[in-house]
Amino acid sequence: MRDFHLPGRSEVLTSNGMCATSHPLAAQTAVDIMKQGGNAMDAAISAAILLGICEPQMTGIGGDCFVLYSRPGDSQIHALNGSGRAPRAANAAQLRDAGLEHVPLTSPHSVTLPGAMAAFCHLAETVGTLGLDQLLQPAIHYADHGVPVAARVAFDWNDSAPTLQGAARTSYLIGGRPPKVGDIFRAPGQAEVLRRVAKHGQEAFYTGEVAEDMHAALTQLGGVHSLQDFADTTCDATTPISGKYKGVDLVEHPPNGQGATAILMLNLLKHFDISAMDPLGSERIHIEAEAAKLAYDARNRFLADPDHMARLDYMLAPETAAALAALINPKQAMKAAAPLTEAVHKDTIYITVVDKDRMAVSLIYSIFHGFGSGIASEKFGILLQNRGAGFTLQDGHPNELGSRKRPMHTIIPGMLCEGGQVTMPFGVMGGAYQPNGHARFVSNLTDFDMGLQQTIDAPRAFADAGKLKVERGYGDTVRQELADLGHDVAAPDTAIGGAQAIRIRPDGVLEGASDPRKDGCALGY
Repeated sequence: MRDFHLPGRSEVLTSNGMCATSHPLAAQTAVDIMKQGGNAMDAAISAAILLGICEPQMTGIGGDCFVLYSRPGDSQIHALNGSGRAPRAANAAQLRDAGLEHVPLTSPHSVTLPGAMAAFCHLAETVGTLGLDQLLQPAIHYADHGVPVAARVAFDWNDSAPTLQGAARTSYLIGGRPPKVGDIFRAPGQAEVLRRVAKHGQEAFYTGEVAEDMHAALTQLGGVHSLQDFADTTCDATTPISGKYKGVDLVEHPPNGQGATAILMLNLLKHFDISAMDPLGSERIHIEAEAAKLAYDARNRFLADPDHMARLDYMLAPETAAALAALINPKQAMKAAAPLTEAVHKDTIYITVVDKDRMAVSLIYSIFHGFGSGIASEKFGILLQNRGAGFTLQDGHPNELGSRKRPMHTIIPGMLCEGGQVTMPFGVMGGAYQPNGHARFVSNLTDFDMGLQQTIDAPRAFADAGKLKVERGYGDTVRQELADLGHDVAAPDTAIGGAQAIRIRPDGVLEGASDPRKDGCALGY
C-alpha cells in the first residue's frame, strides 16, 4: 500500500469495464461506449480517434496504429498491424543521389500512407458491435465544438509547433500561436472527414475528395505518392511474439514494430539478480542501461518490414541473450553503438480497455514526431505522419526505404499473461524508450512486487544516443555513482514516456493505473 502522506494516486478499481489512457475525455468516452453496449474494441476505437482531437501533436487520422486484443473466454491474443507503407515510387537511391544521409523529417519523403483508419474501420466491422457511425460521434462532436487544451498537451504543443508548415499552421495554431492551457481547439475539417467515414466507411478516407486533399498536400511539395497508393492501403492480421520473465509472459506485436527489443532486454536481464538490487539504485540502472544498449543495437541491425528481414528468431533466441549478457561489465559502462540514421521520437498515445466480458484491448496510435511531418492537407486539415523517417537510407539494410515497404516502428502495445490467461494489457509511450519501458514495467512488477500505480510512477532512466537520461526522481548520489561507472549522465528536458495499464485480478476486479507524466487517468464503471 502506498504512503498516503506522500503525493500520488491510488489504483482505480471496478468490476465492470475500464479504460486507461492519456486524456480524461477519451477515457470517459470509452466508458460511455461500454455503457451503451459496446465492447472493449468499440470503446478503444472511439476513444483513440477522439485522442487525435485531444492530443493532435501526438496522434491523428493521418497516422498509424498497432493493436493487440483478446476475445471474451478465449486465451488467444490477436494482433493487427495498422501501419502504412511507403509509396510505390519511394526510392532510397534517389535520396542518396541527392546527397541525403537520412530521410528529412519534415519532407513529403518522410510521409508513409496513414494506416490507422484502415485498421479502425476493419476492427469496428469484424470485432466491434456498435458500428462505425456510433463510434465516431464523440470525436465528431469534440472536433466541431472543441476541446480545452490540457497542461501536458499545451507543453508538447508549444515544443513541437515549429514543425508546422503551410496549411498545418492554419489548422493547428490559434491566432498564429500555440494554444495555452484552457484554450479551445477545434478541427471542423476533421469532423467532416469523420462524418464521411461514419457514413461510407474507409473508402471515404482513402479515395475521393479526402484522399485527393492529402495527395495534393504531398505532391505540391515534391512527394511521389499516388492516389492509387492511398486506395491500396490495408491493415494486416499478424501473429504476436512473446517471451517469459519470472513466470510472466510478455506478449508483443511482431515486426515491423520494435516489441522484440523488449523481449530481448528481459532475456538479458535474466542473467542478473535484479531483485537483489535497490529498485531505485544505480546498480539496477547501470545493468538495465547496458542491456538496453545491446538490445537496441540488435534492433537497429535486424528489425524492419517482416517481408524484408530474417533474423527475428536469432534475436529472440536464449543463446543470443546469453552471449550478449556476457558482454556487460557490472563495474563499467560500455560505449553505445553508433546512432541510427533513422529517426526516433517521443510522441504517441496509448489506450487500453477491458470490458465486462473481459475482452482486453491494447492499442497504440501515433503520427511519429510531434505534429508528424508538419504537413497538413489544405481542405480538411489532416496532419500527416513522418513515419517514413524511421527508414534508413543505408544501401542493402533490411530497413532501407523502398517501394511499398513498412518502416521499423517504435510504437508497441503490450500484454502480460500468466498461466495462459491475459492478466494485463499495458503500454508505455515514449518513442525509442518503449522497449526499455516495457522491460522496466515487467521488472518493477516481478522483481520488486511493486503495485501497479507504483510501477508506473517510479522514476526512469534511459540510455539513448550516447547519454544516460536520468529523471529528476533520482537523487544526486545515484547520478554521481552512474557517472563514476562511465555513463554520460543527463537530465531530460521532459519526463521519460508515459504508461497506462489494467490488471485483470483473479477475483474479477479490474485495477487500472495511469501515468502522472501525462494528463490522463483510468476510469471504470
